[in-house]
Amino acid sequence: MIETTPTYNSLSDLGRSLRTVIFDLDGTLRFNRPSYTEAFYDYAVRLGVPDGAEQRRRAIRWSHYYWAQSGELFLDIQTYPGSGDDFWLNYAVRSLHAFNCPDEWAQEIAPQIHAYMTNLHKPVVWIPHDVPETLLALKSAGYQLAVVTNRSQPCNDELADLGLLGFFELALTAGEAGSWKPDLRIFTLALHRLGADAEATIYVGDNYYADVLGARQAGLQPVLFDPQELFPDAGCPVIRAIGELQPLT
Repeated sequence: MIETTPTYNSLSDLGRSLRTVIFDLDGTLRFNRPSYTEAFYDYAVRLGVPDGAEQRRRAIRWSHYYWAQSGELFLDIQTYPGSGDDFWLNYAVRSLHAFNCPDEWAQEIAPQIHAYMTNLHKPVVWIPHDVPETLLALKSAGYQLAVVTNRSQPCNDELADLGLLGFFELALTAGEAGSWKPDLRIFTLALHRLGADAEATIYVGDNYYADVLGARQAGLQPVLFDPQELFPDAGCPVIRAIGELQPLT
């Protein structure tokens, strides 16, 4: 059984025993603008689906839950193998349900939204200015830095293209590890490869279900990156910008 570290609610509680900082990648260090969920729900609203701040937050929370190896995701993978059009059309229906769209209407407009997202959604990759600044400050302060992401394919080449690879001693994807967050094995494998101790490591990610719960069960201290204030009761330190980690230096 994994021994978990104490739960802290602010960065100032973490103390000076930290040696390693591991980051999620997408939605934490690297962003698509507009994001898939933002573009999806914006287009749904253009088609007449009512909008609302809390309704949208609830729908985005659902998407975080779904992609964190939920039972619904496993069912959909089994039902629609290969993640082709049928999978994504079904995901569009599920996403509309999460947005309080009635089923009949969701079934009607899902093909149109799926076609829009497939053919017309062309996001731009964006790295906030405080990301390289903070990574440099942490590395200069002696922290060991790494990336652990639920991507299927290696991400080293993209990190190099983004000018971020040099900050990290390890970039580990779920596909390489054979384990997807929140499964603790991807975290323990990263710790093993880094030669790091769980109790001296924080994991920074934006998905409460995958990142906070996964890191916690592996014995790491989670820090939730939550600029949209999706998870007000996370029960761990919460930041709204990566630059808020700089006091650790």
